[in-house]
Amino acid sequence: MVTHVGAETRGDERGALLAFVEAQRGGLRRSVIGLTGEQASARPSASELSVGGLLKHVAETELNWLRMAQRKPNERARTQETWGDSFRLVEGETVADMLDFWAEVARETEEFIRQVPSLDGTFPLPEAPWFPKDAEVSMRWVMLHLVEEIARHAGHADIIRESLDGKTAYELVALEQGYPSQN
Repeated sequence: MVTHVGAETRGDERGALLAFVEAQRGGLRRSVIGLTGEQASARPSASELSVGGLLKHVAETELNWLRMAQRKPNERARTQETWGDSFRLVEGETVADMLDFWAEVARETEEFIRQVPSLDGTFPLPEAPWFPKDAEVSMRWVMLHLVEEIARHAGHADIIRESLDGKTAYELVALEQGYPSQN
């Protein structure tokens, strides 16, 4: 995986963008450390969001943006899924499976971004009310959008996780690094 060390100080724009995306992925991945499947699917607020569902949504969203940038069809596009199902683990889906799936998407995203001839290369935005009509965006834009998208949902996951068992993002970083739990 990409690390932060020196990426932006060496003038390596691709490395810096990949490192920032990976940092946000890490925040969301850490939100499920030590949770049972039931806890990962819990919705402790008025929201429909769960940490497991956020994990699924972000992994599938990253794949969707990658396929658009590659100008390929998304093989995981779900035509029968409701909006709510895109934010929750459904029958047969587990946190472990989503983490494995997302790791593969992350690997493919990094490989693609490192090999594109230029971050200035563009692709068309999908037709949606929140995008300008007939607009194209660059590879740089999609990487910045992934930072934005993943960070937003990592923040949601922080709040949900703290509601579940009181663990904060800092405690989860410590646990990931092998330090004992503070609780």
